[in-house]
Amino acid sequence: MKLISLFLATLVSLLCLKSKAQQISFKTEYLGNSGYYYLPPGEKPKEKIGDGNGSAMVYQGAVSIPLSVKMNGNNRPTAWGVGLGGAYVSLKNKDFRDDMVSEIMNLQLGVYHLRPLNDRWSMRASVGMGIFTPSTDFSKISFKNVLVSGGVIFIHHLNPNLDIGGGVAINSSLGYPMVFPAVYVKWKTNGKFDVNVELVDGLEVSAGYDFNDKFKLSYALEMNGQVALLKKDGKDVIFSHQYIVTGFRPEIKLGKKGLSMTGMAGLNLYRPASYSDRTLKGVFAGDNDYYFSVSPYASVGLKMKF
Repeated sequence: MKLISLFLATLVSLLCLKSKAQQISFKTEYLGNSGYYYLPPGEKPKEKIGDGNGSAMVYQGAVSIPLSVKMNGNNRPTAWGVGLGGAYVSLKNKDFRDDMVSEIMNLQLGVYHLRPLNDRWSMRASVGMGIFTPSTDFSKISFKNVLVSGGVIFIHHLNPNLDIGGGVAINSSLGYPMVFPAVYVKWKTNGKFDVNVELVDGLEVSAGYDFNDKFKLSYALEMNGQVALLKKDGKDVIFSHQYIVTGFRPEIKLGKKGLSMTGMAGLNLYRPASYSDRTLKGVFAGDNDYYFSVSPYASVGLKMKF
């Protein structure tokens, strides 16, 4: 859980580091019903938390709009752009003894910059802000629900298929500016059969096969999550909802205008969902390892590149 907390804190800082081509995407995800457990510190076995159980529906959308792009002789861009994203989560929790968040709304806006430094190195930077609430009621939004974020990553292009890098990410998720490490990995093989590993705006590992120009089938592992900032028992807390999913992911290209439909059918392997104090100690506390167990997973989405 501590590793996932660090990943989520870094992810919040990198929300607007997306420097893809101009693209619009939407996705709906279903995480099936499963029991709620607690994993005590040490070697103790997990504990079932009463009769608590739950499922979730996640709706996500994102737009990436390059404002200016100039390619160099190595076909690497110097680019400025704007990224917008949003997510809504409906948590169907049942039979919990304590209050649980029932919905999450995340909205983000940021500016990114990508620049080659030389033949082997590039830089990615971003600055942005977001709203992270346990409600869709805009009248209840306050400064406490707003995060400011930014980050800089230096990327080494080892070969045409492999980029690795690192840097720093800064956000105000703890109520004050905090610096976190940021890691960048992108490895991809080409051909009808390809392997893709990305730790950029999340985690994605996939192996796929192009049957023809219209249809591709992959087996994938993905990690994603959302957060809500709120008060509980008089304290500023973070409610984090993360999930690691795996399954078969088909992709169908619709026409010749960059429109494609994707989906996934498989399993939610691990879905931590819990409160933590909005402090560094709270994020890494050993007593907040609460999670939903394995459940069915399915998603469907659309994306369009311009």
